[in-house]
Amino acid sequence: MSTQHEFYLERAREARASAGAATLDNVRKRWLQAEARWTEMAARSERGDKMRAELIVEKANARVA
Repeated sequence: MSTQHEFYLERAREARASAGAATLDNVRKRWLQAEARWTEMAARSERGDKMRAELIVEKANARVA
């Protein structure tokens, strides 16, 4: 897991906590939307990390062959 992925997850946790502490509905909604976006970015980052790792393995296998 990359540092970037962890950063996004941490921001999502912070947004969720802020949403829980919000007293106004519109502010809570904004924080929940922010959490969803951070979570989406974390998932994208994780997919990218996985694709890079697979590509490295494929290239290493190609060199061996």
